[in-house]
Amino acid sequence: MLGAVKNNTGQTPEQLLADAGYRSEKNLQDLAGSGINAVVALGREGKRCAEIDASKNPHTAAMAAKLQTDEGRAAYRRRKWIAEPPNGWIKSVLGFRQFSLRGLHRVQAEFKLVCLALNLRRMGSLKPV
Repeated sequence: MLGAVKNNTGQTPEQLLADAGYRSEKNLQDLAGSGINAVVALGREGKRCAEIDASKNPHTAAMAAKLQTDEGRAAYRRRKWIAEPPNGWIKSVLGFRQFSLRGLHRVQAEFKLVCLALNLRRMGSLKPV
């Protein structure tokens, strides 16, 4: 994902906010040496996670400690209001809940159309200043 960001923008991001789907010791190890301020969830917020063995998973343990700080919690909270609203709009405003086509290439094209429809709808509701 970071490679795609760099390819599209020509810049390396300063901060990365990711959900638990990106949690792995390998990913956290790669992020540790990247110079990017990364905040990766280790599970569902508010739920207790199993104890992390720092000797086996030092980067996961470091991320757990980071998520316990005020700065880490605040950064992860920002992810919610940046990343989650478009998913809710697509589901509730557009009523899009499942794909009509089959195959990865077709599903990608269909999702691009859904995003285009959402962006056009939002642009149409903007009032000129």
